Amino acid sequence: MPRRARLAVPGIAWHIIQRGNNRSPCFYSDDDHRKYLRILDEQARTHGCVVHAYVLMTNHVHLLVTPERSNSAGLMMKHLGQRYVQYINRTYRRTGTLWEGRFRSCLAQKEGYVLACYRYIELNPVRANIVGHPEGYPWSSFRANAQGAKDVLITPHVEYTALNRHPNDRRRAYRTLFRAHMEPTLIDEIRTATNGNYVLGNDRFKEDVARVLKRRVTPGKSGRPRRTTD
Repeated sequence: MPRRARLAVPGIAWHIIQRGNNRSPCFYSDDDHRKYLRILDEQARTHGCVVHAYVLMTNHVHLLVTPERSNSAGLMMKHLGQRYVQYINRTYRRTGTLWEGRFRSCLAQKEGYVLACYRYIELNPVRANIVGHPEGYPWSSFRANAQGAKDVLITPHVEYTALNRHPNDRRRAYRTLFRAHMEPTLIDEIRTATNGNYVLGNDRFKEDVARVLKRRVTPGKSGRPRRTTD
């Protein structure tokens, strides 16, 4: 069965997940994290993507990026994955694959959903019980987005900058988003859309994307089709 082509519309943010093969580690040291981020920065610039948020977990990665062209994110992830695997295999004298097949992705609606993806990504270490607060995890964009730490990789999304015109007040407003837990239904919505290569947004947004791409952008109904009568 042929795999479904990715949903890709220039200028619409992607939430991306890439997992280690068989849930195995992708990062073994701080140097590995730093190397991945350097390659990500290089490949994002080369292929026309801007990175808004990220987290590097032990055995998977979350990214929030906006592509300039339809193929920008796909090319970025292809070359990022290849370059990083080469580094890992050379450094640890190993062979074979590192990643679990294709990366997962979804298109995220600007209004209401892009900031939810920011939170979902940067709260990942908290949900995994690694830290009690995202500021305690060093390999994410939280310190840049919430505290103003220097991170050349990060470019704010328009929804982030709309929080406030003044940078300090903007970061303060961003931090308030993390005072409450994310609703489980929203977490499930993000996971379903990302794992299925669907659209994350309201019905109007889904209809607009489906019309542009001329294809289905939501899960199909399960079960056998009903028999109709005239």
